Amino acid sequence: MQPIETRIATLDDLDELAALFDNYRRFYGRPEDLQSSRAFIRDRLQSSDSIVFVAETTRLIGFSQLYPIFSSVSVQRVYLLNDLFVAPDFRRHGVGRLLLNASRDFAKESGALRLELATAKDNMTAQRLYESVGYVPDTTFKRYSLAIE
Repeated sequence: MQPIETRIATLDDLDELAALFDNYRRFYGRPEDLQSSRAFIRDRLQSSDSIVFVAETTRLIGFSQLYPIFSSVSVQRVYLLNDLFVAPDFRRHGVGRLLLNASRDFAKESGALRLELATAKDNMTAQRLYESVGYVPDTTFKRYSLAIE
């Protein structure tokens, strides 16, 4: 297998990254919609309101996406690791771990307080990966969400 590199995505990655992002959305039950996926990723890259890391060999094979949020109590930046996806053919080759490490290193270098993420309660594979690189399940706070319709 080719060496795997990670780096921050640029607009030059848009077409390949949009295809990966569309596959990520389909993994979560969304219908195929490459046009919307491309527009969403393009907007994130152009506005710099997220940091997208890509893993690549001879092509892009995975990505992670961080969104900046803030802790009012700590008065510091926190990053929400909202998206992590590895192309099916490249799973179980350490790509997810590389992307998690690149995200962690970026957060540390930027002076962030912490990284946060969420995953489905039944996604045991992801949970094992997250815990293996140091993520700890939150037992202090119960998380809620409100759908805005």
